[in-house]
Amino acid sequence: METKPIQSIIILGGGTAGWLAANHLAINLKPKEQQGVKITVIESPDTPTIGVGEGTVPLMRNTLKEFGISEETFIKECDVSFKQGIQFDNWMKPINGKMHSYYHPFDYPVLDNDSVAAWLQNPVLPFSHAMNRQAILCDNHKSPKAITDPEFAGQAAYGYHLDAYKFSDLLKQHAIENLGVEHLMAHIEDVTLSDDGAIDSLISLQGEVFNADFYLDCSGFCSRLLGQALNIPFIEKSDVLFVDKALAIQVPYDSEQPKLPSSTIATACDAGWIWDIALPTRRGIGHVFSSKHCSLDEAKATLANYLNKSVEEISPRLIDMKIGHREKFWHKNCVAIGLSQGFVEPLEATGLLAFDATAKLLAKSFPTNTSQLALAEKRYNTYVNGLWQGVINFIKMHYAVSDRDDTAFWRDNRDTASWPLELQEKLEHWRTHIPNLYDFERGFDAFRLENYLYVLYGMNYPTEIGDTAYRYQAPDNASKQFELIQKHALKLSDYLEDNLTVINKIKQFGLSKV
Repeated sequence: METKPIQSIIILGGGTAGWLAANHLAINLKPKEQQGVKITVIESPDTPTIGVGEGTVPLMRNTLKEFGISEETFIKECDVSFKQGIQFDNWMKPINGKMHSYYHPFDYPVLDNDSVAAWLQNPVLPFSHAMNRQAILCDNHKSPKAITDPEFAGQAAYGYHLDAYKFSDLLKQHAIENLGVEHLMAHIEDVTLSDDGAIDSLISLQGEVFNADFYLDCSGFCSRLLGQALNIPFIEKSDVLFVDKALAIQVPYDSEQPKLPSSTIATACDAGWIWDIALPTRRGIGHVFSSKHCSLDEAKATLANYLNKSVEEISPRLIDMKIGHREKFWHKNCVAIGLSQGFVEPLEATGLLAFDATAKLLAKSFPTNTSQLALAEKRYNTYVNGLWQGVINFIKMHYAVSDRDDTAFWRDNRDTASWPLELQEKLEHWRTHIPNLYDFERGFDAFRLENYLYVLYGMNYPTEIGDTAYRYQAPDNASKQFELIQKHALKLSDYLEDNLTVINKIKQFGLSKV
């Protein structure tokens, strides 16, 4: 077959996934240069974006910086607040009548596995508080950075809470105005294939024909290209992750704005959980639930109760979630990014994380001609499949290690028949061994050692190291080290201002670009 250069890309679908992909590709493939690759985003005027993903991990700071979007502009235009982790409430049984709560912070644990061993033998502090300074910052609603810190720098690791629609608009504006991405509005009615089964053209409702050398499917759950046109099967994971619907609502502040929490709050319920994201102008709240364990009316009542409202007072938006991923993510001359690629419940900001990471992977390894397609496809599918298996394992673990057995939802989640084999084996191993770096063999995993440590030991996972305690040179002064971390945390908390104060100062005075 004749080798041809890849000189043009069409991205079908905008939204956060489409415009993230457009920015990543444009930064690397430089459509404004004479030898650059032409990039066109085609959006349907009739298809609304879902717009639920409102939390990020710290990776987004690197992404925005690479795109050339200033943090100051981003904060001002996207209703941003700082996020330092996730606060998990009610994921375990109450202790002495008090609701169980723990943090999964973004900062790495300060101490090593020897200190983890010491903590396991004497857990006088919650794991996150013993291992880093960030938990106390979250306790006190503190900003991760001072107003004097430069853009994308801070005293602690952080991501963002944001307005998904405004973020998509910012990405769109930046790609078009600064990076040379072209934008068209058209509703694609048909897709034609070439003799070898690759995509040849897209045809609009008005009969317009759009051709490119390569295509990105960012069309959402319908997966117009990879799923419908190329017939790549969808691998259901609802037998592992049970939640399949969400009720989402935007909640204005009743009166004077309270201090903004520095973490996403995830509160477990009878048949799912509730996210609570505080933005400067409103809260974004949603009840994610399993329709097999809970009726729509019951789910709505749970959400209303959380909001201290009657059911009649709220009008949430129902979102049907397709849980799982495509069998392949790259086929011939088409790659899926976003909901067309896969989706699981948004428990650890998995949506934006997967969109961002897989778009960047594509951009950094994009082939220059058709002779490179087969190898690029193989490598990409291997990496992204590993990412999704890791995400599914990590999300399932939050349920698997819970001691809750008060409803069928929690009992079914604790049934090992619903656990992936890889997760079963790791949890069995971790009953007698502290997790270490060698337990995570995939280089493209989204969640690694530090993430597992925070969740496992935030949920009091019973690692018994009695027979292996001699292997850990646990410092005799471990308790003093834990106390020193607390001391430094309190000092940093006194130095930093609260989340909302810093956000307001950034809007008024800006940030240092140095």
